[in-house]
Amino acid sequence: MKTEKETKQDELAAIGIGAMIVFIALILVAAVAAAVIIQTAEKLQQNAQASGDDTQEQMSTKVILLSSVINDMTGGTESLFITFELAPGSEPILGDDLAFTVICEGAGAAVAFADGDFTGATVHTGDGAGIAAITLNPGTTYVFVMSVANCAPSANTDHIMVISVIGGGTTYEELQYGSAPTVGDVVV
Repeated sequence: MKTEKETKQDELAAIGIGAMIVFIALILVAAVAAAVIIQTAEKLQQNAQASGDDTQEQMSTKVILLSSVINDMTGGTESLFITFELAPGSEPILGDDLAFTVICEGAGAAVAFADGDFTGATVHTGDGAGIAAITLNPGTTYVFVMSVANCAPSANTDHIMVISVIGGGTTYEELQYGSAPTVGDVVV
């Protein structure tokens, strides 16, 4: 039979073991909670980084249209003289990685398109000569003659021009021709 002292020691030992079990359980719960919080924070950081990268790509690699002037209105060779540059922070791109589409109302209220790429864009030198540009770089002004034969300039019409960089951003502009469009009219 146990003495009173031995019984008291057994009770104290049981309380100590119970406290130790509770302490270990609290540490395990805290570790699981910390792991969940760290995992959630890491996932949020990855999503934010991906969104930031996508936004930077879409906003930086795009075209800033400086002007668009009617260049030719002869039947079948209608064209616009475009002056543009790449947005600050853009990566250098090739002329064929830059595409345009002009959307207009065709015959019988059908939608018509004039499209192509910017192969043939030249560096704007100010003297009309131009320097052929294979690679387009930010900080340089370029000129390009855009054929719009399928969407010829016509009185009292507005056409939509979309300029897209492959893997980059898109620029939307409205071409406004007015009541009597002629060669030399600024339409953007």
